[in-house]
This record gives sequence, structure tokens and C-alpha cells, in this order.
Amino acid sequence: MKNMYPIQQWAVFLKTGKDENVMKVFKLPEKWFSAMLILILLAAITVNLTACSFKVQAANLMEGISPKTVEDKDTDDKFINNTANFSVELFKKSIGKKQNTLISPLSVLLALSMTANGADNETLTQMQAVLGKNIPIEELNEYLYGYVKSLPNEEKQKLSIANSIWFRGNKNRFTVEKDFLQTNANYYNAAAYESDFDQQTVKDINHWVKTKTDGMVDKILEDISDSDVMYLINAITFDAEWETIYQKNEIYKDDFTALKGSKQTVDFMCSKESTYLDDGKATGFIKPYAKNKYSFVALLPNENISISDYIKTLSGESLIRTINEAQDIAVNATLPKFSYDYSIKMNDALKVLGMSNAFSEDKADFRKIGKSSDGNIFISEVIHKTLISVDELGTKAGAATAVRMEATSAPFVTKTVKLDRPFVYAIIDNATNLPLFIGTTVSIEK
Repeated sequence: MKNMYPIQQWAVFLKTGKDENVMKVFKLPEKWFSAMLILILLAAITVNLTACSFKVQAANLMEGISPKTVEDKDTDDKFINNTANFSVELFKKSIGKKQNTLISPLSVLLALSMTANGADNETLTQMQAVLGKNIPIEELNEYLYGYVKSLPNEEKQKLSIANSIWFRGNKNRFTVEKDFLQTNANYYNAAAYESDFDQQTVKDINHWVKTKTDGMVDKILEDISDSDVMYLINAITFDAEWETIYQKNEIYKDDFTALKGSKQTVDFMCSKESTYLDDGKATGFIKPYAKNKYSFVALLPNENISISDYIKTLSGESLIRTINEAQDIAVNATLPKFSYDYSIKMNDALKVLGMSNAFSEDKADFRKIGKSSDGNIFISEVIHKTLISVDELGTKAGAATAVRMEATSAPFVTKTVKLDRPFVYAIIDNATNLPLFIGTTVSIEK
């Protein structure tokens, strides 16, 4: 009953407590009791329908704009290596020093690629170099369109991706280029909304994010400032069962040694896996999800290597190589149950990676997006929020990214990997081995 509205709780209480005690409490004649129960149940249904029928109040800007048939590009070594490098480098720049970390490189890549479609000159050059390295934005659009389209989304392995763009509605202050909307509709199926950028817009955007992440990310914005003119938002939801679900006798309590050396008693899940990882600095395993289209990758640094020192050695190429060179060796794999959320403002990370002009009030060039009478358009924030839950049934993970824009085979050997101290993990799609999510667990939060 804890997730019900108060009036629904009353309805259940009355329905299940329809004895004399309830009637005594309310001092009701028996003939009135049924009528009262019916009225409260009807009210509960009305409340429930009202809650489920929330509608975005913003105006839909997609009238007259529908996605056109466009070319896609199959994933190849260039795209995989470049995307892996972006993913790992962004991860390394986003790590919380004393906390669990999780980012979705794909979510950030999609949100910023939509933004790059409105960039020009040096701003575009920098964004292309960070997002695609030597891949121009027109080609990156085609790669991402093909890649997202290829990602499985089936029973027991759900992956959903949604994009939206929100504009300030005052046409005297901001006008948007139709070509920008068309390109993002074509390649990213992005919805576009126009609104007053008031508290109702905050509610609309947060509701959109919550809906598109199945409630895992319930809020991306706290408020909207008067100088904000646009938001580009991506939301990703991953929900998959393990190929082999853990049984009760495979779950036990033991100690997890947290980053600072403290002991935490947590639930561990043990299983026999068949894919072993060893890159010389860490060992690990790959655990498949149902239907073997996605997998959980775990890497435990060697005893003499700290988690931070290990992460410093990671690169996109080394991660892909480690996964590609996985050994068919039996593994006694032990994984703790864990769940946490993480949020980060990615401005500094992206500037360090080489995308500085986009955040500069003076140097940013987003003329292809539109014009603002208030001044030059630039990125003021890239907000990223994630959540993950790993248990005996599988894994749920959600991510949302908001770009806030302002004006101005081997011999049989058994290995053992027990993740009982800080470790790195990733959720990959098995076709490319690219990480959809990548994170660290340095403590088990309760």
C-alpha cells in the first residue's frame, strides 16, 4: 500500500476491513457502508486515471516535420574504436573520488551529437574531435542511427532509447532552424517541444525523463533560468534478466572491503561462468544476460593495484581488446548485490577532452540551431544522471543526459574471481562489445 495514493489506501482499508470495527469507527449504519465504499473506490479510480494521464503541456514543434528515410552505416572498427575511446575517456574524467560511479557514454554521445548538428566552425570541429575523433558529424549521425537501430530490445532484455529537444517559446527571443529539427528527427527520432520555460516546463521535462527511464531517473532538472533557451535530452533504460538466474542456495552473506578498508556485510551471489578475463593488471569474467545479446563485464584489479591506478591504465582499445581476448575457462564468479544512483555535471570532463568552445559564451558557434535576441547561444551545462540495480534476477539501469543551452578455447582450468573489493564493471552489447554503461563499485550502499 505504500505506493498508493492516500485515497486508494483508504479504499483498500475499508474493503478489507468491512467488519463491524470499521463501521463503529465511522459510526455508519450498515446500509450506508456499501455506498461509502463504492464512492471511495470510484474516487480512487479517478485519482489513478488522472495520475496516468499526465500530458506534456508544451507545444509540439514537429508539425510538418516527420523523420525521413536516411542512410545508415554499419558499425565497423573505426566507429567501435572511436566510440570505445570516447566512452572510457569520459568515464575516467567522471569518476567520483570516494563514491560509486556510473555513466552511460551512449546517452551522453547521443545528446551531444544532436547538439553538434547545430554547431559550426571551430565549435563543430572540437565537438567532432571529442565525439567521433576523425568522423565528421554527418557520418557520425549515420553510424549512431545504424548502431541504435541494431541494439536488441526484446522480452527479458529491454533497451529503450528516447530523445527530445525543448525550446523557449518566445519567438521574439529565440527562433529555431527547421533544418536542425529535421536532421535530429531523421537520425535520432527526436521529438521537439516549445514552451514558456517556466515551472510547468520543469515538470514536463522531468515527467518525460521519468517516463522514458521507467521511473529510474525521476528528475533531471531542478529549475530553469531566464537565460535558458534550449534543452537537448536523451534517456536510456536497460532491463535484462540473467541468462541463468541465481538460486537461493547461491546467495550468501560475506564481507565487502570498501575503498577505505572498512568491512561491509552484504549479499553475494555465486555462479559458474565460462568466460575469464585477464589483462595483466586485473582479472574478471563476463556474465551473459538472457538471449545472450548483452553481458555484464567485471574487472577486479590485482591485489597490488588500486582501483584508481587501474582506471588510469584503461583505454577504449585496451577494454575492447580485453573483452575480445576473453578465455573460455571456467570461473567461480562471485558478485555482490548492489544498487545506487549517480549524478554529475560533465562540463569540466568535456572541456578537458577538448570541447571547450561549446561552453564559451563568446566562442560558441551554434548558428545552425537558431538565433536568440538575448545573445550568443552556448552550452551552460551537461547534466547526467544514472541508476543501477544488480540482484539475483538481473540488472536494471537507467540514464538521462540533458544539454542545457543558454544565450550568451583452452585446457580446462578453474579460476576464481570474487568481487569483494572495489571493481570496475560495464554492460556491453555483445555484437560490438561497446559499453552502454560503465562504472565502479567501491562500496555497497544500503
